[in-house]
Amino acid sequence: MTTQTYLAYDFPLLSVLWTMLAFALWVLWFFLLFKIIFDIFRDDDLNGWAKAGWLAFVVLLPFLGVFVYLIVRGKGMGRRDLEQAREQRRQMDTYVRETAVSRPSAAEELAKLAAMRDRGDITEADFQRAKELVLTDYAPQASAPPTATPPPGDGPAQG
Repeated sequence: MTTQTYLAYDFPLLSVLWTMLAFALWVLWFFLLFKIIFDIFRDDDLNGWAKAGWLAFVVLLPFLGVFVYLIVRGKGMGRRDLEQAREQRRQMDTYVRETAVSRPSAAEELAKLAAMRDRGDITEADFQRAKELVLTDYAPQASAPPTATPPPGDGPAQG
């Protein structure tokens, strides 16, 4: 057995740190590369040939292509990111406004119940039960029970 085996504890700490740094930079590089590729396709100002040219430049010469793209169009990337975030926010706000349902007031619900009773869809007893439910549902909820006041004459004698 002439082959020497290196185990994890044989690996120097500094080499581990350099390896981790190199790996992190490698991951960041790919993140930047894909962000630029997505930005090329997202940009509406570029025509098809310009997009194809930038994409070929970034894919075939990745280091030079990414650096040149960042120098030439880097400011626009931030602007497009901001516009996209604003558009997504606007769409979310519109969706929430359209889907949020306001609760009808007690008066509206009682008017509907009265109309149903007048048409004969529900009986008077059903109307009274539904009316009680509506009124108790819309009644203000007390956060603390009311304090009991003693009836007159039960307090300490004054005199």
